[in-house]
Amino acid sequence: MSATPSLTTPWLTIVGLGEDGLDGLSLPAKQRIAQARLVIGGARHLRLIGETSGARRAWPSPLQDAFPEILSLRGEPVVVLATGDPFFYGVGSLLARIVPPAEILCLPRASAFSLAASRLGWALQDCALVTLHGRTLEKIVPHLHQNARVLALSWDGETPKKLAALLSERGLGASRLTVCEAMGGPRERLRAASAKNFDLAGVDPLNTVAIEVHGEGSRIPPRAAGLPDDWFEHDGQITKREMRAVTLAQLAPRPRELLWDVGAGAGSISIEWLLADLLTRAIAVERKAERCARISRNAAALGVPQLTVVEGEAPAALAGLERPDAIFIGGGLTAPGLLDFCWSALLPCGRLVVNAVTLESQADLFAAQRRRGGELLQSQFAHAAPVGRFLGFRPAMPSVQWSVVKP
Repeated sequence: MSATPSLTTPWLTIVGLGEDGLDGLSLPAKQRIAQARLVIGGARHLRLIGETSGARRAWPSPLQDAFPEILSLRGEPVVVLATGDPFFYGVGSLLARIVPPAEILCLPRASAFSLAASRLGWALQDCALVTLHGRTLEKIVPHLHQNARVLALSWDGETPKKLAALLSERGLGASRLTVCEAMGGPRERLRAASAKNFDLAGVDPLNTVAIEVHGEGSRIPPRAAGLPDDWFEHDGQITKREMRAVTLAQLAPRPRELLWDVGAGAGSISIEWLLADLLTRAIAVERKAERCARISRNAAALGVPQLTVVEGEAPAALAGLERPDAIFIGGGLTAPGLLDFCWSALLPCGRLVVNAVTLESQADLFAAQRRRGGELLQSQFAHAAPVGRFLGFRPAMPSVQWSVVKP
């Protein structure tokens, strides 16, 4: 009988399983399972390892409901079963929030991404790695560029067919999908089809889809700022393409940063902020319900359905939101107290960018610049348009932009 581990020794073991179950595990992993007082995992995981001497629990829903029982056994041997690499879109990071990493021993197996790449001979570092498990299908859209290779974890057996339809709808029907089913076990199967002729039936729910993207594509967003205005559904309240590019340059998106898009209109600024880096976050605040619905549709269509939309009038609607790293004010500038509220909420070294077209709003920006510093920029863009048999430039209304970094 082994001694109860002290708190300076890992007592919680996270074991990564493959489809070959116990046969594919190392001796230390098997020993940890045999000695555990509690073994917890998905129903499929528990079936793969067979009987155990300790208690067995299938994950509840939500799985966080099992955390109190795990913590109640702190110092006793506990095993959590996971698929492949528990710290790659797995339960590992959730457990590391409640148990110090020094008290965890993780024994991973190859991830589904690694297995798929090895079967196809792809360099994993050159692939976009996406999970669609419990997430909307549109999350894959920002990765769909000509000749890209994408590996996507499926939600279920219907995901490959839905992906094929999405690709075809966006002009990428020539893309090749390889469905990798039940990899690493006796039921492993790889089948391929083009998106436009996808006819694979009876797909195992445990599958990963490898996509080679081909085709001209339709509205697949580039990473550069300034998407065409007609890519957004809008009612005229939209930061126009050229000004949007200037604005995004001043907002300077960085990974894991949060943006408030205040008076969001069509949501174009917050959507392009999210497209700049897929680890950024954004909250679009808009007072009109129909515009809020439109923002959500635009975000889904352009591949950033994670955009949070808040309906309400600023500054009241901003109360209680997580403090941002950057704020853009595109509408409602003259609302009493809005600028001061945003300045107070902005994190140190955060960026505030405000665009104004009306003289009244511009006057507010001049006053704010005198108090807070920063830069003022006036921009006016003109597009060539027919003038009789000739062309002439028709100017848009000039816009004043105030940008400032909080000390």
